[in-house]
Amino acid sequence: MRDLLYQLSEQSPNLSLSDIFTNLLIATVIAFAIYISYWYTHVGTAYSRKFNVSLITLTILTTTVMTVIGNNIALSLGMVGALSIVRFRTAIKDSRDTTYIFWAIIVGIGCGSGDYLVAAIGSIIVFIVLLFLGRVNNNQRMLLIIKAKRTNELDVESTVFKQFNKKAFLRVKNTTNESIEWIYELSRNTYRKEEKKKLTITDVLYKVGGIEYVNIVTQNDEISG
Repeated sequence: MRDLLYQLSEQSPNLSLSDIFTNLLIATVIAFAIYISYWYTHVGTAYSRKFNVSLITLTILTTTVMTVIGNNIALSLGMVGALSIVRFRTAIKDSRDTTYIFWAIIVGIGCGSGDYLVAAIGSIIVFIVLLFLGRVNNNQRMLLIIKAKRTNELDVESTVFKQFNKKAFLRVKNTTNESIEWIYELSRNTYRKEEKKKLTITDVLYKVGGIEYVNIVTQNDEISG
């Protein structure tokens, strides 16, 4: 058993200084491609330059770890055990951020193990895909939020029903003894058609009376931290 463990610990290759610099240099070059891709394809106001720079450092650090581990199974098991202690609590505001994190880690693994061609080709393909599809956003849904007196419940519901021609879908309905709140979901196209009318939904609702407020909110996939 002792001999087997000794053999496992001796499987790490002896890399020269030039090999180490090559791993890190190629990883850095690809990391800057990741940086440019994230910067160019980002949509919205929540762009974080610190997160983008972290993608570069994450790629380099992963490459360094993989260079240290090499083919040493015993060292890799110890590294997994050490990294399992770390708890990451950073909130991901955009689901695409997870894609970039995995991209940086995979490039680091590829460059650290010497598979430069795989890391480069994979990164080129991902870069092209994100170049064309990375700016796609999901802000085509609108939320209509209404709060009114409870005595006007039927009038408000019938008004929304007629104004949007049955295309406003009720998602939430909160009630108290004195007031009631509705949250309707509708598409942006439906809302744009409604805006072209002489009387908008806001005008019509306030004519009903008993309205406390009318809010219109754009809904997207971003998670607030």
